[in-house]
Amino acid sequence: MSILLAARLVEILLGISLIIQTAEYLKLLEYTKVGGVWDWNFQRADVPASQIWVLQVLDFFFTPENYKLLLVFRFVFALSLIFSGVSIYTAWALLLSNLLILIRWRGAFNGGSDFMTLVVTCGLTLGQTWSYFDGQAMGWVAALWYISIHSISSYFMSGWVKLLNGAWRRGISMPVFLDTGVYGPLQDQSILANPVVARLCSWSFILWEASMPLALTSYPAAMFFCSVAVVFHFLVFWFFGLNRFFWAWISSLPAILYCSTWNWSVS
Repeated sequence: MSILLAARLVEILLGISLIIQTAEYLKLLEYTKVGGVWDWNFQRADVPASQIWVLQVLDFFFTPENYKLLLVFRFVFALSLIFSGVSIYTAWALLLSNLLILIRWRGAFNGGSDFMTLVVTCGLTLGQTWSYFDGQAMGWVAALWYISIHSISSYFMSGWVKLLNGAWRRGISMPVFLDTGVYGPLQDQSILANPVVARLCSWSFILWEASMPLALTSYPAAMFFCSVAVVFHFLVFWFFGLNRFFWAWISSLPAILYCSTWNWSVS
């Protein structure tokens, strides 16, 4: 995969991911206003009172009016990623808005998907800042490698955590998780409730995640691992309704595909 194609795909997929996330935040504005469940006046108590300047900055951004404006600007910048691509200004705006939103939700609103979004926005910001000093080509190389390494590491760590967990190795954990899904609890006659099938599925996911670094060995290998990732994240969305996880990780996959074609030979 060419560097330009990989970069453009990351831009488009991240843009879609950010639009969905921001639309969800806008939908929740009712609960973040004064007197709402997530009123900033309650959450600001997390910031030490001694950090007066920090509180002043956060109080400015998290008034109901300014927080809504922040989300609107984020939505517009996400659209620009899709239609005009990233610039150093867009990258920094998205990164800083992402950090502010993470603070607003005490570190994360939707767990791992928020941190993978942070990884990709960090990668774009690194790349655009590098490009400003050393040219666009090397900037995109830095961005795609940064995203790729973090994405692969997330799968790798997840796979090895499962491997070290006896409940996952025995196929016990997966049906338990599925019981809490959108269509849970599993019916007794469900094929996924079958112990043999559950163990087979568990080991399939364990082996795929734990061996994810092999995606960098060749483009066909990367295509295989990334194709499985698309199916895996779609299944997570289907069973648990976690649409954020799907788009957050999918936006990182073009970086893996590009890095799998990297030529390590020294001329």
